[in-house]
Amino acid sequence: MSRTSLIVITIFICCTARAQSPDPLLAIPRELVLQADFDQDMPLPKSTWLRRQGTRWSVKNGVLHGEQSSPEYQASKQDHFGYEPRLSLPATPDNFIASFKIRFLGGSETSIAPFIEFDHHVCRVRFSQMGVTLLADHEVWKVAEATDFIWKKGIWYSITAERNGPEFVMQIKDGPTLYANHPAFASSPTSGGKGMGVAGPRKGEIEIDDVKLWSIKKQTQREWPARRAKFADFEPVQIKKPKPKKSSRTNTSAANQSSDKRGNRKN
Repeated sequence: MSRTSLIVITIFICCTARAQSPDPLLAIPRELVLQADFDQDMPLPKSTWLRRQGTRWSVKNGVLHGEQSSPEYQASKQDHFGYEPRLSLPATPDNFIASFKIRFLGGSETSIAPFIEFDHHVCRVRFSQMGVTLLADHEVWKVAEATDFIWKKGIWYSITAERNGPEFVMQIKDGPTLYANHPAFASSPTSGGKGMGVAGPRKGEIEIDDVKLWSIKKQTQREWPARRAKFADFEPVQIKKPKPKKSSRTNTSAANQSSDKRGNRKN
């Protein structure tokens, strides 16, 4: 074998190994519920790949490619224009292991995006030039962060995320591991997409590859308590006010007033 061939093979092996997503830390897989490598053209049914805000998604060059909504769509909307490519995977189990590769291309960072979330506004990991942040409960609480990790455009990130009730952990290969235990993580989304979701840079693109989703067993990995104990303590920080919740009494009063008005009009 020539020296050139040996170098090529060595580089390929190194790149392949580097591309593998980290092994799970918390959960034990039970059933593989979704697997997609996008090596061939494939349908994207809404039950599995839910395009959000009119954004456009297709299988292209062996990856799942997302871009912003069309100019016509944006001109027709008053809000939720679809400037950032957005996608949800409703097949994601409530408690799961998710492994995938993702990269963000072009566009610009905003105060919201790019991000990866698990149930809309329930559990969100935001990427910014200030670091990567784990947010909970409609982004009211910052529950973990890594300020030394700055995302870069065009770089593939291999990620493994796990959730078991209120516990969530996400590993970025060759990057940080974010962990938190927050009661909101065990709740269901009140709006938007269910399951794993992504949003890219404003007027940019996303590419996703090698997606695997598993349901998990009730018991955690035997080593999990010891692994969890090694994470640095992080005191949750409230970064914005929560939206006021309408009480049932308020809703009933409003309904009665509306009924009275309708009755007065009839009289």
